[in-house]
Amino acid sequence: MARAPLPERRRQLTEAAIRVMERDGVARATTRSISAEAGVSLSVFHYCFDSKQALFESVIAVITDHYVTVVKEAIRPRPTLRETVRAGFQAYWDHVRAHPGEHMLTYELTQYALRQPGFGHLARRQYELYGETYAELIEQLRRTAPFELGVPVPVLARYLAALTDGFTLSLLVLGDDPGPAEALPIVEALTDLVTDHVVGHITGRPARPDGARGGPPLPPPPVSPSRS
Repeated sequence: MARAPLPERRRQLTEAAIRVMERDGVARATTRSISAEAGVSLSVFHYCFDSKQALFESVIAVITDHYVTVVKEAIRPRPTLRETVRAGFQAYWDHVRAHPGEHMLTYELTQYALRQPGFGHLARRQYELYGETYAELIEQLRRTAPFELGVPVPVLARYLAALTDGFTLSLLVLGDDPGPAEALPIVEALTDLVTDHVVGHITGRPARPDGARGGPPLPPPPVSPSRS
């Protein structure tokens, strides 16, 4: 195989690892099977990743990048802020439905990391990345349609990450059953959560009866991840 830049080779091995883990499960994904999937030698694998932890961190980052890329493309100026926010969430849920195996894998990775000695920091890093990703998307949204929030960006970002995580698992388990979908309109609920905490901008949503702005205070998000 022709030589390739290290970042490109790491990405190639990471994408191969995602396919192997989706097919065989995290515990059964070996360096040999991942190398074979990528069409490279074991020496190339060990040149790119000095530990299984490093590979897992790359897998989490790349899966996140898959759907973040889609969401970023969806966040473009629309007639109202609410429509822009809704488009971003809709893009995410469309990705979950189109690639359920990838999203299921993120839960398996968390469980594996929490149970394996020396891997616990990966689960924490995984959830930190989710919060950072939401913060980045909120800041992109503010550049697209300037507005101010009634709560700090990191607080809203972490809360949205926790809610999205739970909603995603629910969708993977229950599917698109009309009953739960009607009882819990996920995209609308998350859109409201963002726009309810916007101040100084017309959101495209009817004003609250009491005339208040900025939304209710957010409860504290979970302290640490646990899917045990």
